[in-house]
Amino acid sequence: MSTRERILDAAAEILRTRGVAQATTKEIAQASKVSEPTLYKYFGDKERLLLAVLEERVPGLARVSVRPGEGDVEGNLAELAHAVLDFYQESLPMLGALLADPQRMAAHRTAMSRHGGGPDKAVAGFAAYLRAEQGLGRVASDADPHASASLLIGACFQEAFLRYYAEGPGAAAAPRACAEALARAVVRPLL
Repeated sequence: MSTRERILDAAAEILRTRGVAQATTKEIAQASKVSEPTLYKYFGDKERLLLAVLEERVPGLARVSVRPGEGDVEGNLAELAHAVLDFYQESLPMLGALLADPQRMAAHRTAMSRHGGGPDKAVAGFAAYLRAEQGLGRVASDADPHASASLLIGACFQEAFLRYYAEGPGAAAAPRACAEALARAVVRPLL
């Protein structure tokens, strides 16, 4: 296993159990058996490491490939929603404590913006997909892709939060039927 992979594995485990607000790069370096300078050589800063963990170690949109004009819109949105549900359920324990610390949240927001990450990316991606489908005539011309994407992403976040709240970090993944129901509720008025 490469040094980078060891660092990502250690970071993913520590971030899941301690959260980004409490985890330290020193702790992650020790767990991956590298020095802190080596960790920074690979990732530059803690936020870039977090972004790499979220992209490479947390299930999410990277595993989904839907293309406008292929399949049906409802099924495609259900596929995307299921991936987002999984992503939020895995990332909530990592990121939740940031919300309680305005200074850390501001620093995190700035760093994520600098690295091209952040929660707004999912809404933008879903909206772009819906606009493309709109251009193909598969979504109503008077539909609002951004508002629809926001509703679906928000519903996914809420479902993941409720599962985490009720069952803790060990909660079972949301079933595909949940994603299908959320997608159906949002997409049917658009068609």
